[in-house]
Amino acid sequence: MIRITFLGTSHGVPEKDRFCSSTLIEIGDDRYLVDMGGPVTENLIRRDIPLETIKAVFITHPHGDHTNGLIGFADLLSWYFLKPDPLLLLPEQALADALSGWVKLVSGNDMRLRTKVVSEGVVYDDGVLKASAIATQHCRSSYAYMFEAEGKRLVFTGDLAGPDKDFPAVCFDTPCDLIVCEAAHFPTTAAAGAFERARPGRVIINHINPALNLENIEKVRAGAKSYRLDAAYDGMTVEL
Repeated sequence: MIRITFLGTSHGVPEKDRFCSSTLIEIGDDRYLVDMGGPVTENLIRRDIPLETIKAVFITHPHGDHTNGLIGFADLLSWYFLKPDPLLLLPEQALADALSGWVKLVSGNDMRLRTKVVSEGVVYDDGVLKASAIATQHCRSSYAYMFEAEGKRLVFTGDLAGPDKDFPAVCFDTPCDLIVCEAAHFPTTAAAGAFERARPGRVIINHINPALNLENIEKVRAGAKSYRLDAAYDGMTVEL
């Protein structure tokens, strides 16, 4: 079973009831994070999730609403929580260098976390979870991710230039059990055609700009023919 918990579902800034983007994936005792925009370390501790069970962190792109929580995570795991040893999969070397420099500045310690700069293709496979990166056009180094585990396929779009420009083609080529699609940069109605073409088992709208998308999400939900559509909220849990 795959368990997905949305820790932060807001757009570029936190809302009163939404932290910025972060999602937890659990497969047995193994745990993975997609983006760390909000206070992820604090969120995990309050949920009694041992930090040493986090095996990998996948950052879709370097914008602050997807990385601000990574700073505190890397700091605390470099001087206080010394058992965790997650791999940080980052979209560019500059982010790894900046993170290392920040940890050294604020704590005087070298950052002890392992990093890997990703490129398109399979970037991670620990025998439990396989992850493939798909380049998008949102910024100079941005990626969607396809995750495969337990016979299931999940696609996280990350931020996109638009569903007509760079919606992950893998969704059309390979049946997906779940697509997690952003809703900060375009109305969800604009992605409805891509969802119908992909025919996933389920679509969850994430990274939500309420002013732009709450009504549009409901319109797409009402018209969905071949899949289930839901809007994510902080603390929402899905099992596959």
